[in-house]
Amino acid sequence: GKSTLVGSLVTGQADNGEGSTRGFLDVQPHEVERGLSADLSYAVYGFGDDGPVHLRNPHRKSDRARVVQESDRLVSFVDTVGHEPWLRTTIRGLVGQRLDYGLLVVAADDGPTKTTREHLGILLAMELPTVVAITKVDAVSEDRVQEVEREVERLLRDVERTPLRVERHGVEAAVEEISPSVVPVLRTSAVTMEGLDQLDAFFQRLPKTTADAREDFRMYIDRTYSVTGVGAVASGTVNSGSVEAGDELLVGPMADGSFREVEVRSIEMHYHRVDRAKTGRIVGIALKGVKESEIERGMVLLPADADPTPVRSFEADVMVLNHPTRIRDGYEPVVHLETVSEAVVFHPDGGQLLPGDTGEATVEFKFRPYLVEEGQRFVFREGSSKGVGTVTAIHED
Repeated sequence: GKSTLVGSLVTGQADNGEGSTRGFLDVQPHEVERGLSADLSYAVYGFGDDGPVHLRNPHRKSDRARVVQESDRLVSFVDTVGHEPWLRTTIRGLVGQRLDYGLLVVAADDGPTKTTREHLGILLAMELPTVVAITKVDAVSEDRVQEVEREVERLLRDVERTPLRVERHGVEAAVEEISPSVVPVLRTSAVTMEGLDQLDAFFQRLPKTTADAREDFRMYIDRTYSVTGVGAVASGTVNSGSVEAGDELLVGPMADGSFREVEVRSIEMHYHRVDRAKTGRIVGIALKGVKESEIERGMVLLPADADPTPVRSFEADVMVLNHPTRIRDGYEPVVHLETVSEAVVFHPDGGQLLPGDTGEATVEFKFRPYLVEEGQRFVFREGSSKGVGTVTAIHED
């Protein structure tokens, strides 16, 4: 479904009906066997003067580097997981990356599922402008496609969003109108390639959503590696500003709240060595002055002259999306904020929060401090309960 659609978009190749293009994204052996994506996959394609710049062989790193070089405009996909057990990875993808838009995929055979609703809820809670692609329209009757379109439109209206059918209104209208409240809906098939030229035209024209106003470099670390001969590498999405090889940075906070001075050895983007990287790019940064074992996901890279405050607890406006009972003082969910995924303790003002409620709470990290700032959004979950929040104030230690 979803991975297959993205696979066909980035290669410009039709799928054989059995998910052949999906293999371009899947990374771990167990996924290839099951045909389910379990970790976030990154795909990229671009646009030059003559239209789309496709990947010819997505498994070759040099080919991804070629696309980065040849394109004036790059579209990167963070392909998250569509299956219930891995919702946590999806939340990580939606919250931890610097995303501009959401692409929600609904299969014409299955129609909208419980997972579709959850993903939509999170996209809307993060206020990401979203487009819905109905896939596999070649596999079902026209009546069924129309039925699924109606279900999708009802689902959107239920959450006070306005659906816009691209078939009826055209790509230009979709580009003009897309917003957190207007959601374009279009039909696609990775087998017949129906709708893919519309998606190409759409992605080519979409405006970049406004970047963070701050000029200073910042990147929350998503993954860490140790590369022979290079040392520690931190990867993630550049949240703001830009970074160059040779820059002096801070990394942290460490468990004790301190930050370490490091230097940027080199930067890679989709396997292509670059001298600098700007806001919104997914990059790997090789760091001098720190061991890979000392850095972890959820830490942040900042300019050397920054004066960051490690945060152990903060105030937040929270909204409970679903919870079997009420949330009481001492509730312990996991919070996903930027790339941080950490156990916290909630202290709701007034002692409790009911499902559907919006209220204020003090949120305290259980194990270590992180860099948290006013205005950041987060998702929290524990078992089947989920909610979203916005940081309103931080407590300085």
